[in-house]
Amino acid sequence: MDRRGFVKGAALAAMLSFASESTLAAWADEYSPSPRSPIYRTLVPEIFAPLPDPADHLPAIVIGSGFGASITALRLAQSGIQVAVLERGSRWPNDPWRNIFAVDTLPDGRGFWHRTTFTGVNRIPAQIDPFGGVLDVSSYPGLDVWRGACVGGGSVVFTGVMIEPEQRFFDYVFQGVVDYREMHHVYYPKARNMLRLSPIPNDIYNSVAFAHSRGWDEQFRAAGYTPQRTDGSWNWDVIRDELTGRSLPSATIGCSNLGNSNGAKFDLNQNYLRYAEDTGCARIFPGHRVDAIGKEAGASGRYTVAVTKLAPTGEVLGIRTLTCDKLFLGAGSVGTAELLVRARATGALPNLNEHIGEGWGSNGDVALARPASSFEIGTQGTPSASRILDEAGAPVSLENWFVPGTTPFDIGIVASLGIVLDDTRGRFVYNPTDGSVELQWPPDGAAGYLARAREVNNKATCDCPSLAQPALEADASFTSHPLGGAVIGRATDQYGRVRGYRGLYVMDGAAVPGSTGTVNPSLTISALAERNIDEIIRSGE
Repeated sequence: MDRRGFVKGAALAAMLSFASESTLAAWADEYSPSPRSPIYRTLVPEIFAPLPDPADHLPAIVIGSGFGASITALRLAQSGIQVAVLERGSRWPNDPWRNIFAVDTLPDGRGFWHRTTFTGVNRIPAQIDPFGGVLDVSSYPGLDVWRGACVGGGSVVFTGVMIEPEQRFFDYVFQGVVDYREMHHVYYPKARNMLRLSPIPNDIYNSVAFAHSRGWDEQFRAAGYTPQRTDGSWNWDVIRDELTGRSLPSATIGCSNLGNSNGAKFDLNQNYLRYAEDTGCARIFPGHRVDAIGKEAGASGRYTVAVTKLAPTGEVLGIRTLTCDKLFLGAGSVGTAELLVRARATGALPNLNEHIGEGWGSNGDVALARPASSFEIGTQGTPSASRILDEAGAPVSLENWFVPGTTPFDIGIVASLGIVLDDTRGRFVYNPTDGSVELQWPPDGAAGYLARAREVNNKATCDCPSLAQPALEADASFTSHPLGGAVIGRATDQYGRVRGYRGLYVMDGAAVPGSTGTVNPSLTISALAERNIDEIIRSGE
């Protein structure tokens, strides 16, 4: 048996040793890969409800429903502007006693946006039945890009870590286009307050679910580092409910990348999006995929938005073209860049400048693993407890991570997410043959930051037996933090207004220049959106 097979077999053996016969039967029935939309209709009937339709013309349309889009929608609605939020994915509910989402250990179609296979950071291929699940994995030569495909966007499928970068790293990335002091004193606190960020409480950190986090901290302390607690967007009381049996377990057993059924993650459906709807001026339209944008000729100058209405099964329910006076792009780095690159290439928005599609980066993401130095058995709680920073070479942070996609139990692995301050950049280009937009990523583009992250990880690696070392030692074949493609100060002005077009704005990670300076990007995207929409509303343009 090769190393991969050994890891998979050991993971399954650990899982089976903890599972009852009835539990195994339920897993086999619910998670065996096959076309199961009737089962999904039973498990999550809410996403099969009839989908509402937006008006033909609207004062403002926001494309997407992730961090930048949700913030934009709320602030526009609070200013009295009628706004429609268009989201291709479904609006998933939460319930403490239902399996709303697929679990990371045994994924199915609820987890992925119309894919038939998925290979995660454990490098174990899984067969998936195609369905409109919550995580879109876009595969490009040399790199997979993970992004949200549901109402709430990335906030539903990320691990909740939200950290403000240090000023020196922020200034290195943004090159003076955005004032860090203003962000630090006004907009980071504003976003942090709305998202209720806080570090893991001690009682949860000391629970059985976070044995791996305590082991991670011990290893880095032994290597001479001082781990620092990280802020996260978690509802700690829901996690306490999991630990005490008042909810089905989710965040305490390694579930996060495919959603948390019980609402343990304080995602955008519980804050910005809900508050936007509460104003009465914002409506959210799930199942509305935006395929193209443009601008009407003539005096009206209205923007056009070509939309396909989709059922969760992928069935096309309708095709329309909407119009709006102001158009806010919040479809994520990939989605926003695709729309703009296609619009320029096809002549729909010919005045877009040469910076459209440029400056795209992976945020220097590297998944890392090493042997555990203790055999205390925990249950792979998802929230990241702490991080360290190393500046002996290129600055790199390592965050305590769970091991996604193996088992809900520790199997002798300690995992980290490495984020390197790296200048490798790709670009999006239009393919006229089929109308697609492709990412051109440099060959071996991840090699430099992969080596740097591995170097730091090795400083804390013990000489301990493990079920997964070195097969899972380091992996930079994916990123869950895509950034750039319509960079602020280049493709847009310093507040996200797209150059060449009045009333067109970039409000998401596409505006960020490929990196957020050794931290996860969600907080910076949020604070930047708060800053930009503040100025857009204040100025009226």
